[in-house]
Amino acid sequence: MRPDTRKLLITGAAIFLTGAVAALLAETVFGGIGRQGPHTNLGWLGLMLAMGCLPTGTLTLLLGLAKLSGDRRR
Repeated sequence: MRPDTRKLLITGAAIFLTGAVAALLAETVFGGIGRQGPHTNLGWLGLMLAMGCLPTGTLTLLLGLAKLSGDRRR
């Protein structure tokens, strides 16, 4: 595996996991998320972090997997 591909995969996984942990914390520890949003300020912060990190991490992971697939074809 090339170093730039490895870096993309590690970065994508780290960003995605950060978002997943933030969403989990907002739902469980920081007061939960109701119909009108989170109940606490930390819940809102966790939700905003999750909403930023989950799509970015997913796209970075997809890019890394596509690059890995392209590298293996060579």
